[in-house]
Amino acid sequence: ATGTSLATIIPTSISSIRSHRKKGNVDAALLKQWGALILAGVLLGSWLVTKVDGRYLTTLFGIVATLSALNMLFRTGKSALAESLPGRVGQSIMAACIGFFSSMVGIGGGTLSVPILTAFNYPAHKAVGTAAAIGLIISLPAALYLLMFGQTPQDAPLGTYGYINLVGFVCIVPLTVLCAPIGAGIASKLDANMLKKIFAVVLLITGTRMLAQLFI
Repeated sequence: ATGTSLATIIPTSISSIRSHRKKGNVDAALLKQWGALILAGVLLGSWLVTKVDGRYLTTLFGIVATLSALNMLFRTGKSALAESLPGRVGQSIMAACIGFFSSMVGIGGGTLSVPILTAFNYPAHKAVGTAAAIGLIISLPAALYLLMFGQTPQDAPLGTYGYINLVGFVCIVPLTVLCAPIGAGIASKLDANMLKKIFAVVLLITGTRMLAQLFI
C-alpha cells in the first residue's frame, strides 16, 4: 500500500503542480533550498520501509496524521508558532524529516509540510501549492526505490512488482489526475482559515481511520 500510494502521487503531483503554478502558489525558492534535503530523507526512509513491519508504518501514519490535523484545527485563527521560518539549520531538519517520514508511510508531503509551514506563518495557499511539488520530490525516488529493491511479498495481489501494485496504480491514477486541478481551483478560491480547516478535517479522518484499523 505504501509503495503503490507513492507511485500514484507522481502523476497526481504533476497535474496538481501545473494548476497551482498557474495561480502563483508554488514557491520555487523554497523548493530549491529544501529539495536535496528532502531527497536525502526520502532515500533513508525508503530503505527503512523495506525493513519495518507494516503495522508499525500504519501506526506511524495514523499518529502523524492525527496530531497534524489536531494542531491545524486548534491553531486555526490563532497566532503562529513564529513569525517566519527558522534559519537554514532549522529548515534543513524540517525538510529532511518531511522526506523521511513521508516516504515511510506513502504520503506526498502535504500531510507534514502544510501543517509545518503554516505553523511558521507561511501563507496557506502557497503551502498547499508548494506541497504538491514536494510530493513529486518525495514520490518519484521513493517509488522507484521500492519498485526496484522491494521484495514482493508472497501474499501480494496480482500485478505486484517490488512493493508496487500496478493494477491498483492503473485504477487510481486516472481520477487523481483528473481531480487534482479541480481541487487546486477550489483551494485557490477559499480563504486561508477555511482551507486549513478542510485540510485538517480530511487529515483527521484519514489518520483516525488508519489507527482504527489496528484494532478492528
